[in-house]
Amino acid sequence: MTTPPQSGSFCGRTRREFLWEAGGAFTSVALTSLLAGDGFLANQAVAADGASSFTNPLAPQPMHHAGKCKSVIFLFMYGGPSQVDTFDYKPKLYGLDGKTIDVHTKGRGGTKSQGRVVGPKWNFKQHGECGKYVSELFPNVAQCVDDIAFVHSMTADSPLHGSAMLMMNSGRILSGSPALGSWVNYGLGTENSDLPGFVVMLDKTGGPISGAKNWSSGYMPATYAGTVLRSDGVPILDLDPPKDLSRKAQRTLLDRLRAMNDRHRLERIDNSDLASRIHSYELAYRMQAAAPEAVDLAVEPAHVRELYGLDNERTHDFAKKCIMARRLVERGVRFIQVYSGGNHNDANWDAHGDLVHNHELHAGNTDRPIAGLLKDLKQRGMLEETLVVWGGEFGRQPTAEYAEGTGRDHNADGFTMWMAGGGVKGGVTIGETDELGNKAIHPLHVRRLHATMLHLMGIDPNALSYFHAGLDQKLVGVEGAWPIRELLA
Repeated sequence: MTTPPQSGSFCGRTRREFLWEAGGAFTSVALTSLLAGDGFLANQAVAADGASSFTNPLAPQPMHHAGKCKSVIFLFMYGGPSQVDTFDYKPKLYGLDGKTIDVHTKGRGGTKSQGRVVGPKWNFKQHGECGKYVSELFPNVAQCVDDIAFVHSMTADSPLHGSAMLMMNSGRILSGSPALGSWVNYGLGTENSDLPGFVVMLDKTGGPISGAKNWSSGYMPATYAGTVLRSDGVPILDLDPPKDLSRKAQRTLLDRLRAMNDRHRLERIDNSDLASRIHSYELAYRMQAAAPEAVDLAVEPAHVRELYGLDNERTHDFAKKCIMARRLVERGVRFIQVYSGGNHNDANWDAHGDLVHNHELHAGNTDRPIAGLLKDLKQRGMLEETLVVWGGEFGRQPTAEYAEGTGRDHNADGFTMWMAGGGVKGGVTIGETDELGNKAIHPLHVRRLHATMLHLMGIDPNALSYFHAGLDQKLVGVEGAWPIRELLA
């Protein structure tokens, strides 16, 4: 007697089992391509024209020029840290605290011509041989200033989180364009076919506004998109197949491989989208072994854990991600983005209310891990080939947003970013804002920052293009942008 299907099942199979079995034929194409690339099968895969050899879109690509940087770690302070309370010392603000002055500002609250000054809430001290002034918020990063290049005159096109995030991550204020890491993936390929070339690690409170658009491949194939890596639990979700079906799936794949091998041919890849999907399956297959090992911090010695603050409850989360970033760089990952802050309000650096509470929370969570990362990379001889970038989507105004309180509104007219290692000069400060820290003098647009990063990786920012919608699209825009030469070592 046949047992009737149970409730919630299809033909005696759960939905998960049905989809897994039905997909076996498609995943066999990915495995076939893997084995063919290793010379297991007689013939190689061919491109859409049916004649030329198929090329892995993530194969290592030649540089435009000799690059000094192999990998980038972008420490993204989501929400917009206040430049005048962190690294842009403005002594005049202390004496103006609480006074209403004439000053032109533009933020989420619109354009204003007057404002109540909020003096810096922390003292600044000089550090290092360069004598750089750094706020008390960052006592550990202050120890590394001789390896850091500060840029105080950054500007962007929008003072609103969503569009400003997209600008910093993709060079455009509108969605649909590839992220910076996707451009690096596309331009250079990967050095490790077992791991993604572009990795994103989010804050434990959640992702930033606009979500996955910030690490999307946009109009490029999905192969170049960022892969979200979790710092707790399984590093990448849905990577492993259901254990109870793995043997059946393996038998199905092997049977199909034998059949194709007997015919001495491979199924042809007829379009680029299918090719991208196949390579995604290939990468997932390889990552089943590579990803867990790459993020296994149990092998890290006690002195490294201490350096990053891994065993401190306050700094544990960001420390773990910074160590993972270093381990991924060691394994050839090109671009890694680590977020501090997620979700909304005080869960990130968006200090509209209580500035002291907000910035002490996030600086306290990140200061030691960031300094640990810089020191660790340097002692391993990796800093000179790894570019570390720090900053948010914009800065904050020197005046209060509301009639009461210390909260600051957004400011895209002049803010601070810094870079270390990877071919930049250490112990230097580039650009400045006015005496209030409000507007940049000789502004440097975000595209100049992007151009600098690409240049350091051996890519000509004005030559790297992708044809889409009738144009040779570029990260730095069709008008182009040049690296910040004063930063280059």
